[in-house]
Amino acid sequence: MKNLYTEEFRKVMKVNFETTSMSSNRIEEIMNFARGIHFERIGIAHCITFSNEAQILKQYFSQYFDVYTIDCKYGRIAQRDIIGGIGGRILCNPAGQADFLNKKNTDLNISMGLCVGHDMIFSKMSNALVTNLFDKDFTNNNDPAAAIAHIQKIKYHENY
Repeated sequence: MKNLYTEEFRKVMKVNFETTSMSSNRIEEIMNFARGIHFERIGIAHCITFSNEAQILKQYFSQYFDVYTIDCKYGRIAQRDIIGGIGGRILCNPAGQADFLNKKNTDLNISMGLCVGHDMIFSKMSNALVTNLFDKDFTNNNDPAAAIAHIQKIKYHENY
């Protein structure tokens, strides 16, 4: 198993071990990690509905880092240009978000509220490491963990 870890991965594991605290929230953990590994530039790729939260986060991280934010409608790409059809609806552009942050040479990118699938494209296209701050969940106030109770409830009713 040891051979699965590149030097970069070993460094990530070491810094995580040294900076993780049970008394820190997720945002503080990201801050501690990024400072511990000596990152300089952080990117925030966010759903447009979380623009306010992205600005708050940018302000918080700007104490120590150069921070770049990019919303999902970057480039204003029409539906017909990405997935075809005749619709002019503006689609999300996770590949464009990654490209924008790649050009900023970010060291760490934060995925914030991107849709399922879009988060995958963003992570795959990002040159920097990616961490999720939170995931979009329309029915559970952006708390996907809450769906576990729903699944358990369904399973319980199927058995009785």
